[in-house]
Amino acid sequence: MDVDPGLVLPKPSLPMRLALLVAGTTLPLIIFAGGIVFHNYVQDRKDATQRVLETVRSIRLVLDAEMQRMTGGLQVLALTNSLRDGDFNSFRRIAAGFLDQYGKNGVVLVADRDGRQVISSVAPDAAALPLRNNRDIVEKVFATKRPHYSNLFVGVVKKNLIVTVEVPVMRDGEVLYDISFSPPIEIFQTMIEKQLPGKEWTISIFDAEGINFARVPNPQSTIGQRASPSLFAEMFSKPEATFATVSLEGVPLITSVARSSLTGWTVAAGIAENSMVAPLWRSLAITSVIGGILLLVGLAFAVRMATAIARGEMLHDLLIDELNHRVKNTLAILQSIATQTFRSASRAEREKFEGRLGALAEAHNLLSQEKWQGSELQDVIGRVLKPYLLNNPERMRMFGPKVPLSPRLAVVLSMIVHEMATNAAKYGALSNDSGTVTLDWEVLEESGGRKLRMIWTEAGGPHVSAPVQRGFGSRLIERSARDQLGGEATVDFLPRGVVYTVTQAGISQGLRTA
Repeated sequence: MDVDPGLVLPKPSLPMRLALLVAGTTLPLIIFAGGIVFHNYVQDRKDATQRVLETVRSIRLVLDAEMQRMTGGLQVLALTNSLRDGDFNSFRRIAAGFLDQYGKNGVVLVADRDGRQVISSVAPDAAALPLRNNRDIVEKVFATKRPHYSNLFVGVVKKNLIVTVEVPVMRDGEVLYDISFSPPIEIFQTMIEKQLPGKEWTISIFDAEGINFARVPNPQSTIGQRASPSLFAEMFSKPEATFATVSLEGVPLITSVARSSLTGWTVAAGIAENSMVAPLWRSLAITSVIGGILLLVGLAFAVRMATAIARGEMLHDLLIDELNHRVKNTLAILQSIATQTFRSASRAEREKFEGRLGALAEAHNLLSQEKWQGSELQDVIGRVLKPYLLNNPERMRMFGPKVPLSPRLAVVLSMIVHEMATNAAKYGALSNDSGTVTLDWEVLEESGGRKLRMIWTEAGGPHVSAPVQRGFGSRLIERSARDQLGGEATVDFLPRGVVYTVTQAGISQGLRTA
């Protein structure tokens, strides 16, 4: 299929090729470094998620331990005989020892089934105190005979937000009173502040209805508020869970929750997404800047190298052109000398010499086109045999692989092939209208190395008989193969046609790297 020359892309310049080489090696390294940074981010995110879950578990355990301690203290108070026997003044002194552990803001009170306060640590005269305003939890204590833990509510006496621990006072298997303790709300705030891992964290304790009663940050403005919508929608689905939320301040968080089986309260802890994404972007920015600097340095080096190579190529081309000019002048001088020398010689002798000189010139022209980098064996043979292929190309067949030749080997083989073709045109298969020539070659792998073997086979020409005396052409072929190729050349004068076999040993020394 023919290709439109207009569709063939132009060959990129040397600076462009070097720049593409630098970019092709540097950009994958930059991408690889970016991949490592992103992988580290994913791993850091995974580790942070695990750390959030471990933090919320730790706070829940501390909370449960503290609530069990409070419950145990109330249960001891519930067993005192003074309370069971109605000696409330004695009980008040015992309760004061319990309250000393929690400071002045803790309150202990005792209520009957109807919610009437019979003892209160904040008022000596309980008769003047109003009924308890969280009657539901009092009824649960009397109904279940078990401790209970309230949600956040406003205390009836001090009008503060409180939570309570409710324990039944038993006598003869029945609930006599409900003893209640409302610890200072600051206890829970101190608890989470001690567990806070860093300023980018948000930690809260919620009651069974999702109302906040301890929180960092901003406890003053958030205690008493319900959890943010994204957290509230997920916090009751499982006893433990990790998910993405948005805080009351509008900060995206990776949040874990853990619900206490003892109190029904929920601990939530979250770390800001930005605390993990920011280092990612910072690392990517640093990687990009360093990679960009390396790329620019590489491109600058490539341009400088391209300039130096271009100057070298210009000098090389100039030297090649000068060499071609001098060789052509030398060949012209040789042709002039030959014309003067062979003036008295026969026409046949003059044509022989001029033919050999022409073969040498054709080999030189081919090498000049390749800038003396060498050439392909088939191109060398084609140049030499071109005059015989013009009128009847089917008479000559060539077979063989691509074999790159060094300049020296190209010149030697062109002279050998020329002598074969000249002899065939004068005496052999190319001297009539029906003869044919087959030229094939191969590269043999032998123990001593690779070897090139070329076989010239004639057929259909005049009957062949061995000559009595070898001519200059035959001697040229044999000596060139022996002295220039390091191999040998043999000729077999078979009746059906001449067969030349030329071999070259040590092919790695004579062949150009493909």
